Amino acid sequence: MKKGVLWFLLTGFLVTSLILASCSKATTTTTSALPVTTSTTTTSTTVKTSTTTVTSVTTTKATVTGNWWDSLGKPQYGGQIAIRLNRNPTNFDPIYGNRIPSIETAWLERLFADDWKLNPSVFDFRIGGRPSEYEQGLLAQTWEFTDTTTFTVHIRQGVRWQDIPPVSGREFVASDVAYHYNRMLGLGDGFTKPVSAFNGFAAYIPLRSVTATDKYTVVFKWANPTPESIIEAMMRVPGTDVDLEAREAVNQWGDLSDWRHAIGTGPWLLKDYVSDSSSTLEKNPNYWGYDERYPQNKLPYANTLRILVIPDTATALAGLRSGKIDVMEGIQFTQAQSITKTNPEILQLLIPTSSGLSIDPRNDNKPMNDIRVRKAMQMSLNLADMAKSYYNGNAEPYPSTFVGRYLAGWGFKYEDWPQDLKDEYAYNPTGAKKLLADAGYPTGFKTNVVADLAGDMDLLQIVKSYFSAVGIDMEIRTMDSVSWTSFVTALKADQLTFRGGSSILGTTDAPVLQLGGFRTGYAANWYGIADPAWDALTDKALAATSIADAKAYVKEASEKVTRQHWIISLLQPRLTALYQPWLKGYNGQDQSVSGLVTPRLLCFYEARFWIDQNLKTSLGK
Repeated sequence: MKKGVLWFLLTGFLVTSLILASCSKATTTTTSALPVTTSTTTTSTTVKTSTTTVTSVTTTKATVTGNWWDSLGKPQYGGQIAIRLNRNPTNFDPIYGNRIPSIETAWLERLFADDWKLNPSVFDFRIGGRPSEYEQGLLAQTWEFTDTTTFTVHIRQGVRWQDIPPVSGREFVASDVAYHYNRMLGLGDGFTKPVSAFNGFAAYIPLRSVTATDKYTVVFKWANPTPESIIEAMMRVPGTDVDLEAREAVNQWGDLSDWRHAIGTGPWLLKDYVSDSSSTLEKNPNYWGYDERYPQNKLPYANTLRILVIPDTATALAGLRSGKIDVMEGIQFTQAQSITKTNPEILQLLIPTSSGLSIDPRNDNKPMNDIRVRKAMQMSLNLADMAKSYYNGNAEPYPSTFVGRYLAGWGFKYEDWPQDLKDEYAYNPTGAKKLLADAGYPTGFKTNVVADLAGDMDLLQIVKSYFSAVGIDMEIRTMDSVSWTSFVTALKADQLTFRGGSSILGTTDAPVLQLGGFRTGYAANWYGIADPAWDALTDKALAATSIADAKAYVKEASEKVTRQHWIISLLQPRLTALYQPWLKGYNGQDQSVSGLVTPRLLCFYEARFWIDQNLKTSLGK
């Protein structure tokens, strides 16, 4: 059955409005354009103001010729792609990979990936949420809902494992898919319990069985008719737990924790790994994949993929300036301005963060268990001034709700809040002091925040100063990302936490699955929230049989999070991606070169990106 038939089988609920229909996008600069020829006149009008010049262009009877990607030039083989990670990979086995820095996504592949042929003007993949109609098969060829609880995937034929013992290039088949999920969730193949407590499936998605019904067909059976959560779990699960490993490798070594045991179906072979330094991957000469834009072109294009671990951004920017790094993401506005002055040839894109930023309280410990204290902390923050002064206008001055503004149609937008709720998020230090006094802290209190060093420490200092102005003395305790994750998920942080680069607020990815972050007893609920009403709401969202119902429940959940002040909202900035002009195909695609923990689509995108060697040489690099 063809991929498109999926939507007709689910007439009541899997409609093509899945996420994208109202998905808003940040204003960005793009380097791609459609080739256009016109046979009529073009008129333009220029409007001048004191600070800007805006030109509007009207073209009639435009004729589009060729493919939109023709303007990128013809792909070239050879060369090296170098990317930077700000943390050290410490994991190489996908079932242990959720929330642990990893790079196994360079050689382990998944069933689904992004539609490489889709014009960015339709959807640019710069946010985590991927509408299912804009996904394509990777190891999957086609798929459909056989019924509302049965998701059937037909495996692409002719895919082979890398030619490394003990797998030695055998064909990838449906039983490989079943083995991975059975191993991960304890559903069969000798596995009787889930491996990882962080796994989104095992935590609260009722997957009953995964069965290879023939050599190229695998059937996923779910307990409840929950189409949106099934789609999210299959196509948009945040971790690396959907990357597929080889049974023979696990049988021989017990697990794949040693980097020397890297074997997959992907385009890259891990040849060298130096902890806290770099990884070197070479192209897989027997890779099965071809470029969807140029079907005659075997992938990957580059000969080498270098992954450089550089925690310090200034050091990494020096590598970018010298041409030793091809692309960096998550760059602050002031740093990007500096690059504009010194290296104007380096291209820039503004990209919304995948979620907002926040200060996360332990809602079950004093003084954070008093909503008046949490409200006071929120009211002590001048978000509008942060947006203007700190982010230079590269962040909207609105607090985040559970679902971000960029995933329109799912959340509780600030513009829709009643005025009394807006007042609770407005800058009001006098009101904050009164709330603290009412809560029994007339002179404030001392607290601490456990901060991931990968986060914005300058921003955290600003927050500290705002808290101090109302009597809250916050000590900043820093940890590296791996230590932070271990410490916080063990529930050892008893006051506040600050994550490196994201929050549970403002999510742009898998909104129904994200509800589990506040579920009672869930491993990632380090906020200390135990709310039966929230758990019931989560159950309803997971059991929704229509997209409209799923959206309604998620919107209700967003409003609840906002009113309860479970999280202290900061902002959701747009950060800058910097990339060399010779790196082709890159358009700021989320998870292509960086991510909260790991780039989830290294194998997919780095195989399709290519280096314009002539341009690189002409620039003296």
